[in-house]
Amino acid sequence: MKKTNYNKIVLLGAFIIALLAGSCKKFLDQKPITEVTAPLVFKDVNSTYQALASVYSRLVGDAVYGIRVSLYYPLDNDEMQGPTGSSDNDRRDIARYAATPGNAQLTNPFNQLFQGIEFANICIANIPQMDMYTNGTEQEKKKLQRMYGEALTLRAQFYFEAIRNWGDLPAHFLPAATQSGSDPFPARVSMDTLYNRLIADLDMAEGLVPWRNEITGIGDPLDERITKGTVKGLRARLALFRGGYALRSNGTMQRNADYQSFYQIARAECNEIMTSGQHSLNPSFRGLWKDQVCARTLADPNGELMFQASATGGNATADTKLGYYNGPRVNNLGNSSVNPLPTYFYLFDSTDARRDVTVCHYFTSSTGTRIGQPISNMTDGKYRRNWITNPVVLPTNAIQYFSLKWQILRYADVLLMFAEAENELNGPTTAAYNAINMVRRRGFDKPINTSDASVDIPAGLSKADFFKYIVRERALELGGEGIRKYDLIRWNLLGTALAESKANMLKMAAATPMVDPSYMAGYPSYSLTNTLPASMYLITNTTADNQQVGGIWFNSLYKTASTSTPSGTTKIVWVGTTVNTVCAARYATGYVAGKGELLPLPQPAIDANFNLRQNPGY
Repeated sequence: MKKTNYNKIVLLGAFIIALLAGSCKKFLDQKPITEVTAPLVFKDVNSTYQALASVYSRLVGDAVYGIRVSLYYPLDNDEMQGPTGSSDNDRRDIARYAATPGNAQLTNPFNQLFQGIEFANICIANIPQMDMYTNGTEQEKKKLQRMYGEALTLRAQFYFEAIRNWGDLPAHFLPAATQSGSDPFPARVSMDTLYNRLIADLDMAEGLVPWRNEITGIGDPLDERITKGTVKGLRARLALFRGGYALRSNGTMQRNADYQSFYQIARAECNEIMTSGQHSLNPSFRGLWKDQVCARTLADPNGELMFQASATGGNATADTKLGYYNGPRVNNLGNSSVNPLPTYFYLFDSTDARRDVTVCHYFTSSTGTRIGQPISNMTDGKYRRNWITNPVVLPTNAIQYFSLKWQILRYADVLLMFAEAENELNGPTTAAYNAINMVRRRGFDKPINTSDASVDIPAGLSKADFFKYIVRERALELGGEGIRKYDLIRWNLLGTALAESKANMLKMAAATPMVDPSYMAGYPSYSLTNTLPASMYLITNTTADNQQVGGIWFNSLYKTASTSTPSGTTKIVWVGTTVNTVCAARYATGYVAGKGELLPLPQPAIDANFNLRQNPGY
């Protein structure tokens, strides 16, 4: 199916199912209407697909993965921090763990996630009741089964996003028009109960959704819709969160005694994906992001991009601001509001190709030349405007919506989840080593399936030390993808990571050596020095993309620099007091353990439902 046709179906489907669900209402305050009835919407494969497309549509737009849930909520962590500026009861306060129930950026994401749940509920309730679901042709039945499984999976994703940000929530597994008759003001239930239901739903969905190589066999095109690998990967992710630590309603971080049973689920699901032959790593980390994600390609020959939130339309409802709100500026257009920590930059090995993809040291002028940035003003780089093609965005174009797809799940994450679960259950086995080392080798542009002592993690590690390498590798591989803060929470390491990262930034600002973190494998030895350069020298008028010496920089990022500016270069202040005044001074300033692990419920949701209770500390 052509992308333009798919986009039309998404928009039409969103309109149709919005009518079926009711007009915009407060949380769980929908009432049935008669303009559109279920038999008209769920009458055949095509109309049902339009309804399902409306569920997918709730993933994007400003409220969810277009900007707020993807780029506001995951900050601050030990990779990235949010924007500069004064307290604003808005995005800055969210990053600094100072959000209040009245924060302007909480209500719409909360509502849209539950709208996605509601749209999915309508599909889940109606698709199996269709006559065609039971009595159609084999192809019709398989297509409808797939859509039923997709709706279950999408509901799990919406719920998962809500749970990891707000914790315990009402159980909402029926269409609101049905549920409102018996339970119009549902109270919050334990996240464990919700996770148990969602993990069971995903188990059911696995039997309904085909693998990638089975898609065309049922008459569907190869596109960005959910496949069996996606379902299994999400089930593994939810299982790790169910087995991890979480902030409970009593204000304490707890994990349940049965946590290993959920690690077993995660291990099994990841292993099935790995042995299926359906997914593999793109051989080039840089190519994955520059030539695939930022090139806005539809083809994914490796199947690494297992779940993407697709965007279209150039508007706040159905598109994304990826590459505008975050990433380096072009012609001074853009916000550049997701900033890597100086400590995170120096966590990368100097030869790790992921460093200069994940972290960008430059802006770009209207003529394409690079404008070097100080370490205190680096940006994340996976979604960057100057890499966008198909078509290219002109430097003078002031648009903010680029239709870049937010990556929800990649195969690299599956490999790392497997290594983590295997280590937890069996220690650092050969299988665990192989999974994490495949990710590392790709990161260093090495053959993925060939052992390489120069980059593979050390053999003979204890279970505890292997876990520390997992903690570090997930930071290096998945930086800027909205995952890190939640990983740290489920490991009960958020407070430790924030405190140690800030302490190291202060050391860097004072030109004293950083120290290795206690909670993950450490820095390269050459990063632990008091001779990091105070200045970097940008090669004048360079258009290079390479951020190494001889690319955009004249001098080393790891050695003391000359105090005089070399000919043909421009001096850029690098490591210095701004690491304190610009970075550390705003970093996670409001974090309080036993509170900051969750956002406050938005006040309008509490006002609409007297049975809701606020999160601890708010």
